[in-house]
Amino acid sequence: MVKIQPMNKPMFEVGSQVSTSRTISESDLYLFAGLTGDLGPNHMDEEYCKKTPYGRRVVHGAYLVGLASAVSTLMGDRFDKGRFRGASYGYDKVRFVRPVFIGDTITMTYTIAELDHDTLRTHADVIGTNQHGAVCFAAVHVAQGLPPREEPRDADRP
Repeated sequence: MVKIQPMNKPMFEVGSQVSTSRTISESDLYLFAGLTGDLGPNHMDEEYCKKTPYGRRVVHGAYLVGLASAVSTLMGDRFDKGRFRGASYGYDKVRFVRPVFIGDTITMTYTIAELDHDTLRTHADVIGTNQHGAVCFAAVHVAQGLPPREEPRDADRP
């Protein structure tokens, strides 16, 4: 079996950071609503929203969690995670700090805050800011390293 080595990616460590940005379109809002079934008036009904404190439609908070997931994947693309390569274990302390609207450009930044070498668990701060630099989203992402898959021994092969 041939093993492909990563192309000289730096090893990630506490403080390693990646960011990605997305301008949220009306199509994004409609597609997300259709996929999830969340057709609430805060997201879909412009006339209803004119009477709310926001004055316009608000992007789904769960959509922002999806952007957080995308930036966590980017961490593995840009850095060698070594023994910590694994899967998402979940998000803690998720906060929708201020509303996000159609047309906003959200930058998600993912920063490794803690590496537990015994459990192979990582904690990362995920912060989403809008085009004005205001924080809109905050969470802690927990990831769990997984043991490598064992190859079958010759005795186990048919």
